[in-house]
Amino acid sequence: MTLIQSYSIPREKTNLDRRFPIFIEDTVGVDSGYQRMHWHDALEINMIKSGTGYYIINGERFEFRQGDILLINSNDLHCAYETRDLVLQVVSFDGAWLTGTLRYDPEILAPFKEMGVSFSNLLDRAHPRIGKLRSLLLEMQAEHIGAQRSHTSLVYACLHQFLAYVNRDFRAPRQGGNAALGAGKLEKIRRVIHAMESDLAHPWTLQEMADRVYLSPSRFCDVFRRTVGVPPQVYLIQLRLEQAVHLLESTDRKILDIAMECGFRTLSNFNRLFIRQYGSSPRTVRRKMS
Repeated sequence: MTLIQSYSIPREKTNLDRRFPIFIEDTVGVDSGYQRMHWHDALEINMIKSGTGYYIINGERFEFRQGDILLINSNDLHCAYETRDLVLQVVSFDGAWLTGTLRYDPEILAPFKEMGVSFSNLLDRAHPRIGKLRSLLLEMQAEHIGAQRSHTSLVYACLHQFLAYVNRDFRAPRQGGNAALGAGKLEKIRRVIHAMESDLAHPWTLQEMADRVYLSPSRFCDVFRRTVGVPPQVYLIQLRLEQAVHLLESTDRKILDIAMECGFRTLSNFNRLFIRQYGSSPRTVRRKMS
């Protein structure tokens, strides 16, 4: 158990006020941080206000569009991508905030606790109750932003109603999906991703990644692709390029040094992959920041 924990991707700590542990905001687009596979300690509700994109959650792909609502559990390994003009409302909260409610409604958090079994991360967009859920999320956000007298009670009440309606009306046995991956396989992928992120300059091979989680290279590659959406070598390149962009924007170090630190063996290969990913050269990015 100690070995697994030492290699796991640490949960992202969501800084919430302990007295009022909920945060609501709109985000425009998806930055590189959310394109990485991650998980966090808070429970999350997303509503798509405009645009399109997709989530990969525990290896399952969910295409979303305006009006869709998604639930993300604290154990869900996930990342998000924008395809067009994305604006989404993000609600993050501590499930323990509802502990008192469990005394008379022990199922209030069932949509998260039974995720993948009795609930889907993407709520049924055709359900007649979906409009009510959208209204509750908008009201909750308006109260949160307005911060008028007793707004904390009204935010709590909206969240409470939202979860109650989801639990009552959106419960359905999952069909298909990626449940077969299981918690053990997801943990293996967390371990490998954390190792990649901890040492981007290391010359990772498929065999070495697979050996870390005691799988054959072919089996490991299949599990990784089903979980993350792309093969491990492709994901590693994405991580390296994201780090390179960060260093180009935040330091004045030589481009060659940045390429080497991020795991690229030649400057020509770095330039080629960078242009293919971002449509411009590293030098162009550096000039824009100067």
